[in-house]
Amino acid sequence: MPILCKPAVRVPEYTITMEQTLDFARKAHAGKPQLPLALRLIENTGVRKRHLVQPIEETLSHPGFEERNRIYETESKKRCPDAIEEALANALLRAEDIDAIIYVSCTGFMMPSLTAWLINTMGFRYDTRQLPIAQLGCAAGGAAINRAHDFCAAHPDSNVLIVSCELCSLCYQPDADDIGSLLSDGLFGDAVAAAVVRGSGGPGVTGVRLRRNASYLIPHTEEWISYAVRDTGFHFQLDRRVPGTMEPLAPVLRDLAAGHGWDAADLDFYVIHAGGPRILDDLAKYLGVDRTVFRHSWGTLTEYGNIASAVVFDALRRRFEEGPLPTDATGVIAGFGPGITAEMALGTWVDGTARQDTQHPAAEAAEAAERPYAGRTA
Repeated sequence: MPILCKPAVRVPEYTITMEQTLDFARKAHAGKPQLPLALRLIENTGVRKRHLVQPIEETLSHPGFEERNRIYETESKKRCPDAIEEALANALLRAEDIDAIIYVSCTGFMMPSLTAWLINTMGFRYDTRQLPIAQLGCAAGGAAINRAHDFCAAHPDSNVLIVSCELCSLCYQPDADDIGSLLSDGLFGDAVAAAVVRGSGGPGVTGVRLRRNASYLIPHTEEWISYAVRDTGFHFQLDRRVPGTMEPLAPVLRDLAAGHGWDAADLDFYVIHAGGPRILDDLAKYLGVDRTVFRHSWGTLTEYGNIASAVVFDALRRRFEEGPLPTDATGVIAGFGPGITAEMALGTWVDGTARQDTQHPAAEAAEAAERPYAGRTA
């Protein structure tokens, strides 16, 4: 079965703390009746800092949709390659070993997709399949993992690269003063992530062996998380009922686990989209688990904010860096987003360090990382 290898995550160099966010909000929206509520909601997010591709002063100047999208293209090309190179090395693969690239983003638009630029620039084969996912929002990270799983099931021994590029700050709307906009301006951050799903394992390969995946849409909630596309770009719209969506989604997760013979309340690891503190607290409540099992998601939320589709990859990276799990330890990965949509996967831990041999040493990955643009097969 396919193995999801350790993700690589990159965050930009500019940061903004919660205190700075609150100060900017007070100055920009002074006297607005909804400001006190927005400030309380931002404080309750628990986000200590976020990373941005530009200083906050430039972000709030809003040069227009065209210029923002140009910045999106420039920054995505600047920041994705490093994460991709690390993800390939983590999977003990080279660019020419990749059979499909899934690119997910909801914060900018390019046609052709960035996948074409990556193939032309980074040494991927010209017959590499391209699958851009642009309209699943925060759920797209989970969806990308599931589509990679499906691809490898249909094409055994294939390898799929996933790239998530979420530059949420390019969607900030400084003139919007509704509660949803003010809250999102204090919650979302920027990040790039990449991960490889290997169609089969191999000596030295550590990761999550993907066992089963599923999708679920809560009926008639498509307006609860959405974009209004206007002259000034994407305006994020958030319904106040969104934080309550874990009550109907928790049974779906339980059923998915039960269908595989597992108990969702008794797994070894949980990689959950950190949409906000209420999402994590409610899911813990309705699954019947302690909130600390979501510690990797809490870490992402606290240090990076909601980084949209990249959250599940950063939370999974934190799980890897916490230390090894026993082989066959059970876990779940879940992303939530517009629709309201849930993308869920079950997996077991594979510890490749216990079965190294001379056929595919880790040194080969280091060599591949040093020659990231080598190899080109038409």
